[in-house]
Amino acid sequence: MAVIPSAIAIVAVGLLAPPASSAPPAGSQLSGAIFTTDGSGVPVNLNIYEAKEDVYLNGGPGINAPDNAAGLPAGDYYFQVTDPSGKTLLSSDAIECRRFTVNASGVIEDVVAAGGCEHATGADGEDGGATVQLFPYADTPNNGGVYKVWVTPVERYDCSAPGNKHCFVPRYSKVDNFKVRNPLIVEIDVRFFKNGVALDGYAAEWTDTNGAHNIKFSEWNPDVLAYHEAHFEATEQGTHSIKVSGQPGCGLGAVVGPDGALAKIKGSSATVSVTVADHNEGDYTYRVDVTCK
Repeated sequence: MAVIPSAIAIVAVGLLAPPASSAPPAGSQLSGAIFTTDGSGVPVNLNIYEAKEDVYLNGGPGINAPDNAAGLPAGDYYFQVTDPSGKTLLSSDAIECRRFTVNASGVIEDVVAAGGCEHATGADGEDGGATVQLFPYADTPNNGGVYKVWVTPVERYDCSAPGNKHCFVPRYSKVDNFKVRNPLIVEIDVRFFKNGVALDGYAAEWTDTNGAHNIKFSEWNPDVLAYHEAHFEATEQGTHSIKVSGQPGCGLGAVVGPDGALAKIKGSSATVSVTVADHNEGDYTYRVDVTCK
């Protein structure tokens, strides 16, 4: 990921951030974003952790996002840890032990009391919300060392829904990938440019191989090797999609995928398919570049 030697335009973007509310209407995707951090809310370089106990769930706006951006709708949520396919449940405790509350600001308020089995929490020094420890969970069977954390509203937890992953329905779930003690770097990075200037604070939406999704914002954060990029780390083998939309200060001019092909812009958005190779083939960064007009 090369540093781009140009000025930085940090733009507050609220386009993809509806006000915090209750569960999404029937048929709609879950708004907002999640990500993994350490217990104090600090992102970990490339989402690669030293120990399973070090991984905490975080929610709300990411770095360089406006305070009202990407907050989860207010309400109660469940979480789980699986392998990247979602087929193998790695979380080892009961679902009621994995419940937390999001407040009206779109950040995690606290875990829900569950008779002593609720998860440990930390505090995010940036947004004032809580972080939730994901442990206990088993080792991933994935040969690339990838884990996937899922979050879904309690009212969307549905064990009879077609395609559910241990009762988490991909359409209504947010996901983030991470690794533990596995150094291979495989990621999708989305960059935004206008007049040759790299832009921070712009949103890209990732849909994973299961149909679950998440939002990240382009940022300048050398501590996690983010050089004006929206980072989707530890993306698993298979076909993913990245959707970018017109945002204040960035009407879509051109969207180029990792293969160098121009994506078709429909209305004010474009979607790029990204096929990720087996992690054991080595480090690889898949880039999606957006030119704004």
